[in-house]
Amino acid sequence: MRIKEDRTSVWFQILAHVIVIAGCILCILPFVLILSASFSSNASIIQGGYSLWPKDFSLEGYKVIFQVPDEVLRAYGVTTLVTVVGTTLGLLLMTMAGYVLQRKDFKYRNVFSFFIYFTTLFGGGLVPYYMLINNYLKFTDSYYALIWPSLMTPFLIILMRSFISSAVPDEVIESSKIDGAGDFLIYWRIVMPLAIPGLATIGLFLALHYWNDWFSSALFINSTAKYQLQFYLYNIINTSSFLSSIGAGAGIILSDGVPTETMKMSMAVVVTGPILFLYPFVQRYFVKGLTIGAVKG
Repeated sequence: MRIKEDRTSVWFQILAHVIVIAGCILCILPFVLILSASFSSNASIIQGGYSLWPKDFSLEGYKVIFQVPDEVLRAYGVTTLVTVVGTTLGLLLMTMAGYVLQRKDFKYRNVFSFFIYFTTLFGGGLVPYYMLINNYLKFTDSYYALIWPSLMTPFLIILMRSFISSAVPDEVIESSKIDGAGDFLIYWRIVMPLAIPGLATIGLFLALHYWNDWFSSALFINSTAKYQLQFYLYNIINTSSFLSSIGAGAGIILSDGVPTETMKMSMAVVVTGPILFLYPFVQRYFVKGLTIGAVKG
């Protein structure tokens, strides 16, 4: 009986490893295809489709994107600034909100929690949102329009509340009060260090949101100097597609052509490349941060 159980365990581990490896390959495969296509010529992609290895190696997609390097670097700077400032301020505000809402001695914590949760189910819509930012707050064509709206994300506040409630025992807070610590000192010196897994998880979510945001630039930014990277590259793709369609419709063959397919893949590499390097720094906290609030004993 013992030998049979050992064999079952071995076969289960083999099957589990095979499934995990297959899942990893399926996750990595799209990135390999994108990277390969970004180094292929536009004609080879149109004629033969995508492949795991570059066909007819070419850098034409990157050349078009970096044709004006100063503008690309400026867009990178805007996106980096918005991501760093927005993530830092968002973490600070949302951890404060989560800490207050999990305090049992806060009389109205359930009322405020209900209002925050309610906004995850129902929203005012795009028109009131635009009127608030543009007409009342006067954030049009400013960095405030890119940073301010996402500083207090309801879902992340609820998530942070669960993190702090699970990671920080009430006894620790009570003993700190007895020792004479104030609320902000408890928050900064005790709650924040104990909630590092939650901070890493929510910080990653928030950083990804700011980095991938292009809709805010489309709605509120008029100056090209303040375009985020994603919106700037999105405009390049639209302009290139428009030129290709106009040239084809008029029977005009452009001298070098517009490598739209290669540009799309090159743009994906340019946009996602830097943010991928953020994950290894928070990976050890990420799994713990996702599961810390799942079960509370």
